[in-house]
Amino acid sequence: MNFDKEIMDLAESMEPVLIERRRDLHRHPENGWTEFRTASLVITRLRQLGYEVQFGRDVLAESERMGVPAEPVLTAASERALREGAPQELVEKMSGGYTGVVGTLATGRPGKTVALRFDMDCNDVAEAADDKHRPAKAGFASEHKGCMHACGHDGHTSVGLGVAEILAKLQDRLTGKIKLIFQPAEEGVRGARAMAAKGVVDDADYLIGSHFMMPKVGFLAYDVQNFLATSKLNVDFTGLAAHAGGAPEQGKNALLAAAAAALNLHAITRHSAGSSRINVGVLKAGTGRNVVPATAHMEIETRGATTEINDFVRQRAEQVIKGAAQMYDVAVRITPMGSAPGGNNSPGLAEKIRSTAARLGIFDEITDTYDMCGSEDFTYFMERMQKQGKQAAYIIVGGSLAAINHNDRFDFDEHAMVLSASLLATAAVDLLQD
Repeated sequence: MNFDKEIMDLAESMEPVLIERRRDLHRHPENGWTEFRTASLVITRLRQLGYEVQFGRDVLAESERMGVPAEPVLTAASERALREGAPQELVEKMSGGYTGVVGTLATGRPGKTVALRFDMDCNDVAEAADDKHRPAKAGFASEHKGCMHACGHDGHTSVGLGVAEILAKLQDRLTGKIKLIFQPAEEGVRGARAMAAKGVVDDADYLIGSHFMMPKVGFLAYDVQNFLATSKLNVDFTGLAAHAGGAPEQGKNALLAAAAAALNLHAITRHSAGSSRINVGVLKAGTGRNVVPATAHMEIETRGATTEINDFVRQRAEQVIKGAAQMYDVAVRITPMGSAPGGNNSPGLAEKIRSTAARLGIFDEITDTYDMCGSEDFTYFMERMQKQGKQAAYIIVGGSLAAINHNDRFDFDEHAMVLSASLLATAAVDLLQD
């Protein structure tokens, strides 16, 4: 049964709703693990559409969460969500930052299970406020200081709810089961591991993820390759303060330990099997010019072309950090804050998506291999699926971005949401009938 025209017509007709929802989410961005309002909107809408909804601890493995904010931050975020209209019952069930949501639409007829994943969190970016920035000029810029949807996740969430509505309207004529995964904390690659570990994709036969990127609206890359594996680490050195002039020998200098570590981290041997990266992004230490620094804090990341290469760099990094601490006789604590494995699309599923996109005729340019050269924790879902002999793929949808991702002037052409919803809904229907 061909649903192409019906799906495209539905997606076109809901463009004003997609835009309205996206702009509402853009005004109310929420960082990873604090998406209380966003998740509440998703839960409420999915329930209205007849989906079975699981959320909170039901879809997240507590021990696998990474980079969870401190309790005061979570409490403040939940209180803000309540002030901005989130239902108290939902926010309370997500207390502690358990903001993942899974909506399931079971047709009651045998068939495949198709999962689609959408991320919900924002960036730690202060949004541009001048009239050259469209969200500011049009009145939908962020109302939350220091938070901004600078990567398009507001659009992804809106598309996810649009797809949910399209598939709900077709439910009586479909077979199998649809699972829509709304993931928290993609930024910093913190959230997918806990959802994957909970088994939310274990019953799926196919899984698709997507992202708006720089190419123009009408562009589609259906075979994303070379996701870099990555590890995000916080490092805290603890020494002993002392008077820098009167008794320097009694101090233990955490700043020098951190500085030695920072320099030697960038000297880690590269790997012959593929590219690797390391970066010390933050180093803070000391309290005054006449005090031997007792504390130092670093935030670092490693990356590798494969999970194995990243593991090599991370293990060497930990050796360097511990060696620097030993050299200056200070204590050190290394805290994992996020991670993602490497990955590549399943070729068979990528080809199915290409075929669907070509048949729809709504994309001006369809390309095959898109070299990611970055990291995305969708790869936790991808890895789990592929290890079970199933298929997963990630696609890039052109958004005619106003600025690069994570920039304070980021924005995208909202018509891209119509194209994305059309493709994802049609691809899901095709796969259900596969």
